Amino acid sequence: VTKSFAQPKNYKIKNGFGLSGGITQYEIITDNFETTKGDGWIGGMSATVSLPHRWYGVSYGMQLSENTFGIMGRLNNTDVTQQEIEYKVFKAQLVFLFHIKLVEDFITLDAGPSLQYNSKLELVDDMQEDYFISGYNNLTAKDISEISNINFNGAIGISAGFSHFRFKAQYLYGFTNMFSKLNDQDLDVGDNKAKFKGTQSMIALTAMITF
Repeated sequence: VTKSFAQPKNYKIKNGFGLSGGITQYEIITDNFETTKGDGWIGGMSATVSLPHRWYGVSYGMQLSENTFGIMGRLNNTDVTQQEIEYKVFKAQLVFLFHIKLVEDFITLDAGPSLQYNSKLELVDDMQEDYFISGYNNLTAKDISEISNINFNGAIGISAGFSHFRFKAQYLYGFTNMFSKLNDQDLDVGDNKAKFKGTQSMIALTAMITF
């Protein structure tokens, strides 16, 4: 006589709610402009799901961030000295991540997509709005502010910690062209006929508390 059981072993799925915050380093990678990296902040909230019987967990949530970066320019067309024109951009993004367990739940490899809404480019110093962008004779700093507002990104990173507190390092790369909207505007680019194209790149270092 043998005994059999139809029900599988029960596992306790752990759900959580996380709050995170930290610092960022940001830039837009482009061949159209000479750019420099800038700093910023990031904060967010997420729902976490830990699956003890699986090699991964998942989380989904929203992140808010404000970042700065620079584009080189000059005061006027007779000025040969380049100066950094500093911009800032505000972002809100929906993020879905898989958390691959490297050392149980203590260290995970995180990866997934994000859908982003961002503001236009805002000048940190309004006195620079009439500065000329390097590489162009008549294109000014204020002319390139209306960038694409909806963008799609991919994120990869690593998390380390315990159930209620974790440190996270994440790299985000943009799959869409943030400058595509500039190509639909009647901008004075002179003899430079290259299409505008730029993809964002961001590194975020954060800490997260989970309830």
